Amino acid sequence: MTSLCNLRTRMFFLLVLLFIPSKSIAQDATLSNVIVTNTRDDLLVYLKVEGAFREKMKQAILSGVPTTFSFLITLSKVRSIWKDKTIADLKVFHTIKYNNLKKEFVVTRSWENGNPYLTQSFEEAQKHMAEIDGLKVVSLNKLEKGRRYQLGAKAELNKLTLPFHLHYVLFFVSLWDFETDWYTVDFIY
Repeated sequence: MTSLCNLRTRMFFLLVLLFIPSKSIAQDATLSNVIVTNTRDDLLVYLKVEGAFREKMKQAILSGVPTTFSFLITLSKVRSIWKDKTIADLKVFHTIKYNNLKKEFVVTRSWENGNPYLTQSFEEAQKHMAEIDGLKVVSLNKLEKGRRYQLGAKAELNKLTLPFHLHYVLFFVSLWDFETDWYTVDFIY
């Protein structure tokens, strides 16, 4: 009787593990070092993604598969009675591609006017992909002094779209999907 109960318990946990999405098991990418600051004219954000480059993703990049991260940035004016008012809603992209012939990585960041960053160091390319440094969120003249605001940030790996026949060869691409939780910063301007 005890062994039957143990077998049922084991089967239950095995079934639970099979039906949990792999994304929730492998969810280890997070945002860190989120800083909201300003210049004389603009509100800026700095942030970093930790744990985004898994081994399967590195192998795919080194094989020449272009990879794109999306960063979602929102800025809202916090209101007590009414719904919060959205001031800015940005989506920026970082793309990495390895050039096998030149043995170099090309990183483009959509908010940097399309100027590519070239390096032969994979570590430098990863760093450039995973960081936002000084992204203009909004002009300060759109903010009211003494008001409360909330900046939200999230990063995700864009879904890779391959021709149908390559899904069988590159079945591992779904194993390196990531999406961070929303990170919020409250501040008074």
